[in-house]
Amino acid sequence: MDSGGRLVLAATPMGQYGDASPRLRAALESADIVAAEDTRRARSLASGLGVTIGGKLISYYDQVEAARTPGLVEAIRDGQTVLVITDAGMPSVSDPGFRLVAACADQDLPITCLPGPSAVTTALAVSGLPCERFCFDGFAPRKSGQRRTWLAQLAGEPRTVVFFDSPHRLADTLADAVDVLGADRRVAVCRELTKTYEEVRRGTLAEVAEWAAGGVKGEITVVLAPGVVEAPSVDDLVERVRALVDDGMRLKDACARVAGETGASKRELYEAALAAR
Repeated sequence: MDSGGRLVLAATPMGQYGDASPRLRAALESADIVAAEDTRRARSLASGLGVTIGGKLISYYDQVEAARTPGLVEAIRDGQTVLVITDAGMPSVSDPGFRLVAACADQDLPITCLPGPSAVTTALAVSGLPCERFCFDGFAPRKSGQRRTWLAQLAGEPRTVVFFDSPHRLADTLADAVDVLGADRRVAVCRELTKTYEEVRRGTLAEVAEWAAGGVKGEITVVLAPGVVEAPSVDDLVERVRALVDDGMRLKDACARVAGETGASKRELYEAALAAR
């Protein structure tokens, strides 16, 4: 039976109070519990919007998220409305919220979202890079070795990639990207989106890395152009067919498998395999 309780995720402005929705204002006033990444910023947000937080305000940040989730689930089960907000943007997108959503989903408790600002889609929209297909990859790794391994995995990524980075590490990230991905790959670095000093720097990795080397401040969102995926040569495909045949597969079946995996012509691959014998 529906107890009347529910979880509400609400996007908050990234810099301009005018971006807040009327539904966010109403939710801040009416929710029984407001779980905020930073209670001081939640109070500042409410004041800036001209509303009063009507319910209990609690902190809900990374270090306490796991411990406080069961109590919030219990409150929702008891019929209360729990509003989750973060410092800026959409909860659970590289911010607290995921654990609570998953716990409520497991127990079939109502979950809804008040849509609004998101650094991911805002950066993508202004990047000037392809938007039809993209992926979000959270924060760039802190350590250079891990970061270079991660960048290598993006070398052939056919989608545009959006990720966050610290302003203190951005120059190192872009320098590693030049080494791993090449100087000419396109990128857009978005700084302080929607705020007074918003800046979008577009160009090649080499160009933007040179700019970032001078030091960058503010909230950073990076949009990386898709990688170029080179089609394997016929010789490479024949080698894959030969390996399958050596493992006991019939030639026609091996050609069919490799053609299915790569999109190559099965007939042409079969003829090439025969000619290479």
